[in-house]
Amino acid sequence: MRLTLIAAVSALALTGFTTGALAAPVAVTQATEYSDAQLQAFGTAMSAVRAAAPTDGTAPNAEQQAAMAAAVSSSGMDITAFNALATAVSTDEVLQARLAVLATPDSPAGSVAASVTDAEIAQFGAAMVQVRAAAPTDGSAPTTEQQAAMASAVSASGLALDRFNAIAQAVSSDERLRARLELADVKAD
Repeated sequence: MRLTLIAAVSALALTGFTTGALAAPVAVTQATEYSDAQLQAFGTAMSAVRAAAPTDGTAPNAEQQAAMAAAVSSSGMDITAFNALATAVSTDEVLQARLAVLATPDSPAGSVAASVTDAEIAQFGAAMVQVRAAAPTDGSAPTTEQQAAMASAVSASGLALDRFNAIAQAVSSDERLRARLELADVKAD
């Protein structure tokens, strides 16, 4: 059983897998729907597995294998479920983005970031695509026409300009909001 864990996990643990990002993610339709609780348990287990894995790229020894198996077990997952989820996460950008959201601290209560709804995230993301397309690419100040196009893109999204600006400011300082935006973006692809 421990060798099965090592076969599925060693590559992830040793190749720099980070929650929310793989070197070259490939989007696929996931066959199984995973709950946030399952993803949270996986994230906890993966952190402990990485800590127990050898850092020099060699195969884990028996003691390391035992520590990795214990890490999975202590997360509340069995090795088969862990391996299935590890495989799914390695190929599914949505699962990677969901893990990233779960790995970030909640936005501070009462903050703009905490008040942003999922609908506003979708509106903001759509508006940002259009705003970026209308903005100057050379770092110069936008022309009157570009400003009008950017304002029109925000208005077309359904967000008020002041709300859009508040969300834009919050995105720059709130890790959770950025992760939520990334998740929405990946889901939209």
